[in-house]
Parts: sequence; structure tokens; C-alpha cells
Amino acid sequence: MSQPFARYLHPFDVAHHPSLEPEVKRAILASWASDRHTVEHHPAMRQPPELKGQVYVADVFAALRSLDAPDNQLTVQ
Repeated sequence: MSQPFARYLHPFDVAHHPSLEPEVKRAILASWASDRHTVEHHPAMRQPPELKGQVYVADVFAALRSLDAPDNQLTVQ
């Protein structure tokens, strides 16, 4: 993949990226959701090494779900 992960600050940045294929978006987001990126003592948070900050795993899952939504509409819950 030629796009560096570090350019994405949030899962929704990945989901909205216009030039990434849906399969690539899913791969990035699935990697971020992985338990290997769990923040110690904060199981609802993830911090992949390529991100500068922490994100909620719920946001990662919401971004993943948005890829399957009609017309790729993001739905934040």
C-alpha cells in the first residue's frame, strides 16, 4: 500500500478517503480494531502505532459499518 497510515488521524478519515478502495479501507480499520492495539487499562480505546492519538474502538466499528451503508453514508452512533 502506497498510502502511509500516519496520514489518517481518525477512523472516519479512512472511511471517507476518496482514493482508497473499500477493501483497503476495511483492512486498515480491521487492523486498528485489533486487540493488539488495546490501550492498557482502557479496553474501549485503541492506539495503533501509526496514530498519534487514541481512538475509540466504537468509532472504528462505526467506520467499518459505514462502508456497507447505502451510498457509503457515515452513521455515527
